[in-house]
Amino acid sequence: MELELQPLALPCDGGRPFVIAGPCSAETEEQVMTTATQLAAKGCHIFRAGVWKPRTKPGGFEGNGEKALPWLKRAKEKTGMLITTEVATPEHVELALKYGIDLLWIGARTTANPFAMQALADSLRGTDIPVLVKNPVNPDLELWIGAMERINQAGLKRIAAIHRGFSSFDKKLYRNLPMWQIPIELHRRIPDLPIICDPSHIGGRRELIAPLCQQAMDLGMDGLIIESHCDPEKAWSDAKQQITPDMLDNILSLLVIRDKSVTTEVINEMRKQIDELDNTIMEVLAKRMRICRDIGQYKKEHNMTVLQASRYNEILDKRGAQGALFGMSPEFVKEIFEAIHEESVRQQMEVINK
Repeated sequence: MELELQPLALPCDGGRPFVIAGPCSAETEEQVMTTATQLAAKGCHIFRAGVWKPRTKPGGFEGNGEKALPWLKRAKEKTGMLITTEVATPEHVELALKYGIDLLWIGARTTANPFAMQALADSLRGTDIPVLVKNPVNPDLELWIGAMERINQAGLKRIAAIHRGFSSFDKKLYRNLPMWQIPIELHRRIPDLPIICDPSHIGGRRELIAPLCQQAMDLGMDGLIIESHCDPEKAWSDAKQQITPDMLDNILSLLVIRDKSVTTEVINEMRKQIDELDNTIMEVLAKRMRICRDIGQYKKEHNMTVLQASRYNEILDKRGAQGALFGMSPEFVKEIFEAIHEESVRQQMEVINK
């Protein structure tokens, strides 16, 4: 299914990306008003704050709920900024609309639940509010697209995706792995869908915000959603990843925005070279698979198992080391050869089972 989309028509400065900024959560009216006023003074057009906060474990601050919605409304009245918050249930949607929220976003945990997404879609039917859908916690592109399809089927056409990275079971540099290839594939599949980067949740630490913002811009993403707090060190949630409005302004002022559409003769010539190399890769892979089928025939005739674990490990280790020598990530090279090996096994299985 193709999404039927309309432009978000969100305010931005010239050819720069639109920016949504504000605290992780609306803690107090004073905190909301102070942060909103400071952000508006820096030229921010869209103010975000979490009202309902899904926490991994019980006992943490889970937001002020409906009590905080009038604070956002007052921030809008005072600054002129649009306001947005996260919704996870039909009740949240009803209250957000009641208090004049301009945009809604749907969090990663909710996106991962088709039942929750359908309930939200049903509650939004008949409205025209923009909806921003974060990627699910796990790297499942189909689940992400499916969540947006449910919203779209309810009649909403102003939809965007938020890339906030993907959870990992062990500690990494990032709080949530960027896995840029997934939003890149999303853009390839749905070119007209705006994609917004959430460097706060990808990085998990304020010092990573700036480089992640630049990476997002280098990849042609349409906007940024960044957690900004008037006093980050005292934030009630996600203190390590929030930045002051002054820091945000500095980061945005240093961003290099690249042209998405310029194509030169030099680029076209290099792309032709890439195409030729890709053709060569395909020819080499086809030759490799022919040899694999011959090996499969030999194994069949000599009653050998298809999978030879020691040989497989040897290939991965050797190719990973070779990749490093050529300036490539060993992990990247191993992933390629894992896929090649999987297809090689399939080819041999076909021969053996004939």
